[in-house]
Amino acid sequence: MQQITAHLLSRLRTGALTTMIVATTLMAADAQALTLYTAGPGSLAKKLAAGFQQQSGINVDIFQATTGKVMARLEAEQANPRADILVSASWDTAEELQQRGWLLAYDSPNATQVPAQFKTDYYVAQGISALGIVWNSASGTPEPHDWQDLAQPAFKDRVTTPDPALSGASLDLLMGLQNALGEKAWALFGRLKDNGMIIAGPNAQALTPVLQGARAAVFGAVDYVAYGSAQDGESVKVIFPSSGTVIAPRPMMILKSSAQPEQAKAFIDYALSPAGQQLVAEAWLMPARSDISAKRPLFSDLRLLPAQGAQSATRETALDRFAKLFGQR
Repeated sequence: MQQITAHLLSRLRTGALTTMIVATTLMAADAQALTLYTAGPGSLAKKLAAGFQQQSGINVDIFQATTGKVMARLEAEQANPRADILVSASWDTAEELQQRGWLLAYDSPNATQVPAQFKTDYYVAQGISALGIVWNSASGTPEPHDWQDLAQPAFKDRVTTPDPALSGASLDLLMGLQNALGEKAWALFGRLKDNGMIIAGPNAQALTPVLQGARAAVFGAVDYVAYGSAQDGESVKVIFPSSGTVIAPRPMMILKSSAQPEQAKAFIDYALSPAGQQLVAEAWLMPARSDISAKRPLFSDLRLLPAQGAQSATRETALDRFAKLFGQR
C-alpha cells in the first residue's frame, strides 16, 4: 500500500512539474510576442509577421485598421500601452508622435538602401504608395488623363473621392494640389462638386462603387489596392495624372513604451530585409529600398506635386475649407 501511495505521489509531482514547465513556456512565449498596429494592408502585415516568426520564433499579434482608428486606440491605451510597433499610412502621424516623445530612435542596418527622404532617426518607410485616378474601363466613360477630366460632363455623378479627414494620403493630395495650383485647385474642387463627385469615406469605400460599376472613377485613389483588384480580374485601371500626383510613404516606428524594444528592432530589420521588401513589392506597394524591383511604377517614374507652395495652407485650414465646400460642416 505504501509503495502504491509513493508511486501515485511521484506521478502527481511529475504531472505538476510538467504543468509548471508548460505554463512557464507559454508565459515566456507570450512575453516574447510582439504587437503590431498597422494601417494596412492587412495581408502584407500577416505575411511579414509569418516570415519574421519563421526567422526568429517570435509571434506577432496584429491590429489592423484605418490610421484614424489605430491612432484612437493608441491614445486610449496610454495608461496601459500594448503596441510595440506602428505602421501608419501617413508620414504626418510619425512626425506627430516623434514630437510628442512617443518613439524610440532606431537606425536599422537594412535601411542603408532606403533614400534619405524616406527615413529619419525615429521612423522609416516600410513601402510607398501613390495616389491616382482609378477608372472602370467598362463604365462607358472616356479614359481620363488628368484630374480635371473628372469634372467633365461625361463623369456627371460618376466620381467618388476618399475623405481627406479619414485618409492621410488623400489629405496629402489635397495639399499637393493646393501647393501647385493655389486657388485654381479650389476652383477644380468646386467644379467636381457641381459635377456630382461624392465624398465616400475611407479609401476602400471610395473604390468599392467603382469596382461594382455604380461609379466610373475615383479621384485620388490609393494605387496598390486598385492594382490588386486589377490582378484579380476587375476592369479597373490606375492612371497617374499628367499634371502630377503625390506619394505616401508608410512609416514604421517603434513605440518608446515597448516592453520588448530589441525584438521590435529585429522586426524592423526583417521588414527592411530583401525578403521583407519583396513581400512589400508583392503587395503592389513601392519598396522603400531602392535596390528592390517592383511590378508597378516607382516614385522616380511619376511627376510629383510640390510639398510646399507659395500659397501653402495649413492642413487644418485646407481640411476645414474642403469640408465646408462639400457640405460636411
